[in-house]
Amino acid sequence: MTNERFENWKPPEIEDGKLNKYNWVVQHKDNLILGYKSDVGAFTYINAKNNVFIEDYVQIGSHSSLYSISTIDNKEGPVVLKKNCRIGSHSIVMPNVTVGENSIVGAFSFVNKNIPDNSLAFGVPVKVIRELTEEEIKKLKEELDGS
Repeated sequence: MTNERFENWKPPEIEDGKLNKYNWVVQHKDNLILGYKSDVGAFTYINAKNNVFIEDYVQIGSHSSLYSISTIDNKEGPVVLKKNCRIGSHSIVMPNVTVGENSIVGAFSFVNKNIPDNSLAFGVPVKVIRELTEEEIKKLKEELDGS
């Protein structure tokens, strides 16, 4: 099954600190890499001061936040969302965090550590719950290319 909503996907125009047409905002836009057919939900905030890499086919739920800098605890570092990972709505991803390929982070999660490839994780703070099954991974990949 092909994901039809991405058939005419084009990268959004991004102006620093301003809502784009999909109602999400980026600070330090020159340090954001947005992958092919990646989807960022409405009212998501991305602070890319120390680089944010969103690889291809990533989905980020609405009202999420990606921070490459935290002024509360003075942490700084890149955020990396690997190919085909999914971040649930209202989640927060902190500096120096990588979410692995095909991994799923549940809604309302506080992601303050790396999530391995092919994992299901959620919670405050996030915990890896389990590895995805081969069937689950196959289904996620089928959604990418319709194979």
